[in-house]
Amino acid sequence: MKKILMIAAVVVCLVMGRPVGHAQDAGINGKWHFVLETPGGDREVDADLTVDPDGNVTGKWGAADVAGTYKDGKLSLEFQFTSEEVGATAAMKIDGKLDDAAELTGDWAFSEYNGTYKATRPGAASPEAAPGAAPAPPADAKPNPPEAKPDPQM
Repeated sequence: MKKILMIAAVVVCLVMGRPVGHAQDAGINGKWHFVLETPGGDREVDADLTVDPDGNVTGKWGAADVAGTYKDGKLSLEFQFTSEEVGATAAMKIDGKLDDAAELTGDWAFSEYNGTYKATRPGAASPEAAPGAAPAPPADAKPNPPEAKPDPQM
């Protein structure tokens, strides 16, 4: 009987401990496509993130090395980044969360610039963003009136 209780206790510990180790990294490990909103238009960058069991994030943001944390669904990155467009190297800060749609959303800051961002998995584009897809008409759109045909009597 003692042996069965001991085995049951070990199984419970393994089952209970396992989700905690994977909960930190299951959501954001892998490739992401970030779209940073700026007053001058959207800026896009690809990132590849890895989260260890303690919630430490490493990887790449374009060519820059990433450092930060991902815990309880919240992402916090801070790393040195060189912007060719701005001609500066400064700390890039990314804060956000993984939402129910499996997208990262939040705020970014670089030098004196800042804004919001949205990141999706490559290949997980929404239907309206699919190449070659026509934009959906607004819900209140009215059909175009038929073209007037010339009156042959004129």
